[in-house]
Amino acid sequence: MSERMPQGGLPLVLLGGDGQEATRWLKSLLEGGGYAVLQERSAQHVLERARSTEPDLIIVDAELPDMPGADLCRTLRTDPRVSSSTPILLAVREPASRAQRLAALRAGAWECITPPHDADEILLKLGAYVRAKLDADRARAEGLLDAVTGLYNRQGLARRARELGSQAFREHGPLACVVLAVDLETQELAPNQQGSGVVGRCVQALKTSARLSDVIGRLSPTEFAVLAPGTDAGGARRLAERLASSVSGPSTTGEPAAAGATPSPRVRCGYEAVANVGYAPIEPVDLLVRAAAAVRTGKTDSGSWLRRFDEGIGTPAP
Repeated sequence: MSERMPQGGLPLVLLGGDGQEATRWLKSLLEGGGYAVLQERSAQHVLERARSTEPDLIIVDAELPDMPGADLCRTLRTDPRVSSSTPILLAVREPASRAQRLAALRAGAWECITPPHDADEILLKLGAYVRAKLDADRARAEGLLDAVTGLYNRQGLARRARELGSQAFREHGPLACVVLAVDLETQELAPNQQGSGVVGRCVQALKTSARLSDVIGRLSPTEFAVLAPGTDAGGARRLAERLASSVSGPSTTGEPAAAGATPSPRVRCGYEAVANVGYAPIEPVDLLVRAAAAVRTGKTDSGSWLRRFDEGIGTPAP
């Protein structure tokens, strides 16, 4: 099977566009890359199809006859009948400005497809997105996902840690884990909160700031873990800074907070990293436990908000 073709059969792409030049090239590219393409010309029909067909990928033209594409992305992302793990991309007809790209990301799009178009790059990215979606579907079916956020739960994180650890051991590569604790008030943790409120905004921020290869999970109502393959201690620190800034800093939106808006939560991070899992083997689940312990008892690394696991304190029981 070609590297362009995701595993798991013929993936279904829902394409929203008028079928003219703006999306004709994209439909041809997808079909040539091994995707089944279902095309709808209006936002309303795209929404109806997304609810009924459960596509593996949704691509929306920025200019639809009945709704701006970014607004449709937002509607799809908040619709409970559309899986939170479904990749949504926005196809822009002209080179997008930074403000347009940020607006698309805030609307729930994973990425913008903008000219000039590199066919190989687009297909490789789409393949990675679809594989991530299929992995999430499998995890959901096996009870490995958190019901509120759609992220991996503790059991799912443990399984993915073992998988990443085995890969790093074979390749003699680095592996890191960053745990991010968000200080929230009790009233901000309403049950079944998803895609909205403080928790929803934190989850979206984590998804957009982490790499596609990273594995994100929820350890507790206020703690999230990111397993980062190919990442050493220096990379883990940079990842923690990026995650914390995305969740609590002004870069989450790129705009000043509006009057009366909910203040950004305070964030604390802990991490642990192994430079070469082949030479310094570690139980992958222990990496999770150490990073979680570092949030509370680790050695201060960057101010008081970032700590690395301190071997001298010991590892708590999982």
